[in-house]
Amino acid sequence: MDDATQRRVAELEAALAALAALAAKPVDDGRQHRVAELEAALAVAVARIAELEAQAKTLFARLGQNSGNSGKPPSSDGPSTRATRRAKAKEKAKTRKSGRMRGGQPGHPGASRALVPSDQVNKFVDLFPPECESCWKPLSRTPDPSAQRYQTFELQPVTPFTVEYRVHDVACECGYKTRGPHDQVPVLQFGPRLCAVVAVLTGAYHLSRRRAVNLLSDLVGVRISTGSVSNIEARVSADVKLPVEEAWTRVGEAPVKHTDGTSWYQAGLLLSLWTIATSVATVFKIVANGRRTTLEPLFGEKLGILVSDRATALKFWAMELRQICWAHLLRKFISFSERGGQAGVVGRELLDYVGIMFAYWDQMKSGKLSREEFREHMKPVRPMMEAVLQRAVASGIEHVSGSCANILEHAAALWLFVDSDDVEPTNNHAERELRGFVLWRKRSFGTQSDRGNLFAERLMTVVHTARKQNKNVLAFVTACCTAAREGQKAPSLFAA
Repeated sequence: MDDATQRRVAELEAALAALAALAAKPVDDGRQHRVAELEAALAVAVARIAELEAQAKTLFARLGQNSGNSGKPPSSDGPSTRATRRAKAKEKAKTRKSGRMRGGQPGHPGASRALVPSDQVNKFVDLFPPECESCWKPLSRTPDPSAQRYQTFELQPVTPFTVEYRVHDVACECGYKTRGPHDQVPVLQFGPRLCAVVAVLTGAYHLSRRRAVNLLSDLVGVRISTGSVSNIEARVSADVKLPVEEAWTRVGEAPVKHTDGTSWYQAGLLLSLWTIATSVATVFKIVANGRRTTLEPLFGEKLGILVSDRATALKFWAMELRQICWAHLLRKFISFSERGGQAGVVGRELLDYVGIMFAYWDQMKSGKLSREEFREHMKPVRPMMEAVLQRAVASGIEHVSGSCANILEHAAALWLFVDSDDVEPTNNHAERELRGFVLWRKRSFGTQSDRGNLFAERLMTVVHTARKQNKNVLAFVTACCTAAREGQKAPSLFAA
């Protein structure tokens, strides 16, 4: 090593020794305290940034929610989402397996209104040819037994049928006047059919009371106040009490029932509206909340199979006798698939299995597969799908693993539809039954009193059950009102 190099090494060693001595000197307390404060502030800032990032991720996920990837109703979708959904539906219609568009196809026989029997015709207009088209001689008006028949339908002007009761005072020879009996004068000013019409307008077709008043005036010439409409609703609600109780009994005894809930408002107070629907009846109930302690009494002895979503409040039902709605799970898996990274991979894999499952189900419903063949096809699907869920749980994916773990907790309630002939894989039945109530809530913002809640749930129970029994709703409500006026028992919703 030459002298220059030795000198340079010595200089570097001296500088290093100086730096070591400087580092060994104690730092004054003020500087140490300031450094500690800065480190603490930095730690707080880092934690806050992590918190805000988590909130932003959650908000962005909510921002992307729509009726296709969550439980939100289609009415809540924005214009762009609705347009996309319609475009997809149109494209799907174009690319169906048949290759045909929706609607009637070329050569398809048209449908026309059937002619009513002659004994139900109010007026006949016979049209005869005046002369022969060959020799132009006049023709007699001879009826043709095989005459071509055409019918038109019209409404006659409707006028109210008014009955006036006159209570007379009759003088006796002794000079005393005796008044006629008042007990034969009806208490109400409106007859049973008119009361039934009012109740059906507001309780079945969900017209506001003011619009019902206007419609009655314009259509049938009956003048009535909004207060009278409210009183009639209360009266009809009491008249249909017995048929509603009968519907609740039938629902409780049914082997398969669907249930779902939504929000309801009473004078701005948030309540909960629930339905229990079967193949023969549908009942509704407005309750204070959707908690287990509130809902459990509605289901009575808890007989049969319950089809629902994964609501925690329904855990009182035996898991082995439940069927979880696969449409609900499908929307959850779609939300997984729309995320990036491992969550998207899991979501798309689950969607593939759900698509296979529904394809088999559609083939079975259309008759292409027997029930036994459907069961054989489904045997490998269940373990493979559950394996994906278990892998997602083990991966610890944020906002995914927890949902998958909850779905696995309901594993016993996922596949009942495979072996049970009367069980559907979705809860669409209950969701359809609730739709009318949801639209009513959107238009009227709910009810204003307990009496209004009672009228709403009873009338909707009668309407939905009567339609399932192929009964005329207005005729049935009229029969209930008439029976109440005559002191008789209300008719049954389930009588032939």
